[in-house]
Parts: sequence; C-alpha cells; structure tokens
Amino acid sequence: MIIIQETVISDDIADNFFVCNLDACKGACCVEGDLGAPLEEPELKILEQEYANIKPFLTEAGQAAIEAQGLYIKDWEGDFSTTTIDDKECAYALWDERGILKCGIEQAYLAGATTFKKPISCHLYPIRITKYEGFDALNYDRWNICNPACDFGNKLGVKVYQFLKEPLIRKYGEDWYGQLVQEIENPSPEGKK
Repeated sequence: MIIIQETVISDDIADNFFVCNLDACKGACCVEGDLGAPLEEPELKILEQEYANIKPFLTEAGQAAIEAQGLYIKDWEGDFSTTTIDDKECAYALWDERGILKCGIEQAYLAGATTFKKPISCHLYPIRITKYEGFDALNYDRWNICNPACDFGNKLGVKVYQFLKEPLIRKYGEDWYGQLVQEIENPSPEGKK
C-alpha cells in the first residue's frame, strides 16, 4: 500500500492496467449493481442547485424517476446515491446512438450548461473510496463487466492511476497526484508500506 497525506492507496491501483472500453461494455457500470452511483454529501447540494440545468439532458424516464424518488436516494446504510430507473440504470444516464450509456450530467457539463462534471465516484471508477476517521482508503474495485477495460489498458500499457489522473487530481489535487506518481514510479522507503 501507498500512504500519501490522509490517504491509503492499494497497490492494485499502481499495478493493474485499465482503460474504459465503452465499445465493449456499453457503459454497463451505469446500469449494473444494486444502487446508483455513490454521492458525497457536498454533491447533494450541487445536484439541488444544478438540476434545472442538467434536466434537459436527461431522458423522460430519468426525469420521471427523479420526480418520483428525488434527486438522490439514501440507502439502508445511510449513504447517498443517484436515483435509478426501476432499480436498474442510473436516472442520470442516457443511451447514445451507438447504444452506449453516457452520463447526462457530463453531457450537460460538456455543453456548458453546468460546472458539475459528474459524481466523483463515477469519474474515479474503478477506484472506490472508503472513508475512515482521519483517512480515505482508495481501492481498485474489480468487476467482471470491466474485463474489456483491463484488457484494453494492458494493450495500451496504461495503469489505473494513469487512466484516472484527471479525477484523482479533481479529488485530491495536483500535489497529491504528483506524490502518488513519485511513490509509484520512484518509491521512497517511507511511502510504501
């Protein structure tokens, strides 16, 4: 494991290859699983403030699900996640002309309608963050629907931490990411545990 500031990073993030291959998976992570995308507390307020700007980019089914259930849901453990349509795809997801699920929030962002790119949990996937008192644990979430991404990353020679440079910087900052790269590529004795 690698320790940087108040984060503990699994070696899997440094050792495994990964590049999303949407042509192969069709965005299955937006539809598979028990819940929608995990949301951090500050993101709830952002959704409340930005929903009017995001709404035109969502499907009618997504809008209806949000109208019925709310902008987000609270699960049995007290955590928040995006609303889903019939307990399947994320209400913020939409199918493109190639049959690939895309994020409606991100489509609104790309169109300049909002400054919120997408939930950080989506942007960081396949890294999942578990918050503990005093530190975050960053782990590589292995999911068979992402096997094409592992193969594609291996073919391109891109590791998880390299593929996720932008969201890691978004979450923890440039300095943190620079330290991560340093610890992975030129480890110091005190950084690796």
